[in-house]
Amino acid sequence: GARETFESYYRKQRRKQARLVLQPPSNMHETLDGYRRYFNQIVGFFVVEDHILHTTQGLVTRAYLDELWEMALSKTIAALRTHSSYCSDPSLVLDLKNLIVLFADTLQGYGFPVNQLFDMLLEIQDQYSETLLKKWSGVFRNILDSDNYSPIPVSSEDIYKKIVGQFPFQDAELEKQPFPKKFPFSEFVPKVYNQIKEFIYACLKFSEDLHLSSTEVDDMIRKSTNLLLTRTLSNCLQNVIKRKNVGLTELVQIIINTTHLEKSCKFLEEFITNITNVLPETVHTTKLYGTTTFKDARHAAEEEIYTNLNQKIDQFLQLADYDWMALEPGSRASDYLVDLIAFLRSTFAVFTHLPGDVDVHSTMSGKVAQTACMSACKHLATSLLQLLLEAEVRQLSLGALHQFNLDVEECER
Repeated sequence: GARETFESYYRKQRRKQARLVLQPPSNMHETLDGYRRYFNQIVGFFVVEDHILHTTQGLVTRAYLDELWEMALSKTIAALRTHSSYCSDPSLVLDLKNLIVLFADTLQGYGFPVNQLFDMLLEIQDQYSETLLKKWSGVFRNILDSDNYSPIPVSSEDIYKKIVGQFPFQDAELEKQPFPKKFPFSEFVPKVYNQIKEFIYACLKFSEDLHLSSTEVDDMIRKSTNLLLTRTLSNCLQNVIKRKNVGLTELVQIIINTTHLEKSCKFLEEFITNITNVLPETVHTTKLYGTTTFKDARHAAEEEIYTNLNQKIDQFLQLADYDWMALEPGSRASDYLVDLIAFLRSTFAVFTHLPGDVDVHSTMSGKVAQTACMSACKHLATSLLQLLLEAEVRQLSLGALHQFNLDVEECER
């Protein structure tokens, strides 16, 4: 006969139990099992309450249950926010997302509103994207560090087909050539291209079961891929270009490689379109910024070539040892200058021996070689003039001037 007292006692006790259930263990973020146990406790609690709501009169009311669920939802979301932020392993974040989806779908089946959980999953998705970017930064670094920066040799039709299967490359001229032959790019081109595709698949995995429209999925994948290109890959390429010991041949190879990767961006666009079925002409479609990433890397490599050459020219010029009071000029150009010109000649040979089809590479490397040659000549001319005008040079004999003139003529020749 103490019905009211019992009802209020029951509800008070169950609220306390709910609070216990909603306390996450401190190391929950370390394993999937931690999360699983936490979710099971909460589901168990609400399944029991729902059962009591439907099988008894007045002990549990809809209003009491909704209020309890609201408290549970805010506590669960706060706990998940905190714990998921400690996680740096993308596969664990992905497993957690799948658990949350199961959790939400189960409770929704019992009539509890779960929209907030799906909203929170979009926050976790940003974090998943960050953990992926970190992981791929290491992947790209390894690929670039282990590359030999020389064209890929092909000894048979099978190898040729395998590489063309990995990377979208067509070249009628190269196809006609007999084996053995070489692709113009080095190993890192197909490897980087494939890793970008792997990244896109990894992004897609997160969007499954989130009840998102295909445009939202498409947008999400493109935004993440843009970050991968403009931030992660771009940094890795810039680091390789700015390395202390990077040589001219490697820089030239990087220029060729980035040209090919730039041309492949349209295939990556198609790849995303095929996955999401959202046509690129859709109003909201984000463009991929890959082309700018590869253009920037190429410009950086070109700048590095010009800087490197000028530094080398300076090293030779340090050996210049003019006797400004010489009575007679020598019979030929100065040794340091003959050596410098020999060095420049062998350097520019690197550009002319580049592999590849007439259209891209000879023009590509030709353009870089021409600019490098212009920049080197300009630097050398300015530096020679500096030698002549140095403050320490107080007097000049005609013999010294003749010798200097011999050197300038050698440069012109």
